[in-house]
Amino acid sequence: MGFVFQGYFLLPELSALENVSLPGRISAARSRQNAEAILRAVGLGERMHHLPAELSGGEQQRVAIARALSNDPDIIFADEPTGNLDSKTGDAIIDLLLNLARERNKTLLVVTHDAHLAERGDRTLRIADGMLG
Repeated sequence: MGFVFQGYFLLPELSALENVSLPGRISAARSRQNAEAILRAVGLGERMHHLPAELSGGEQQRVAIARALSNDPDIIFADEPTGNLDSKTGDAIIDLLLNLARERNKTLLVVTHDAHLAERGDRTLRIADGMLG
């Protein structure tokens, strides 16, 4: 499983590359080259050695997406992945998530309050007053 959080949760003292490499270091499953390839796939090949404070909100979210993909999960959970972004950057992030999930044959589960975002999924479930409908 991979997780994309609304609040990024990047370690500020680590570069984008180090943040993406971290899950692989913990599990010893993936290499630095894999982290570099994933960062290039999310459009951050030129920014991989920057600290989170040196990245825009959209770039930080792309690092978080790359980190979620770093161990090649079958399912990616995304909690309000566009909640902290302007609409243009948010649309680009959702395009990226949807394209990566389709290209890599992954299941993407997104939790959102954004109806426009929810409509972009293959299937939509709604919860209202604690009831799934």
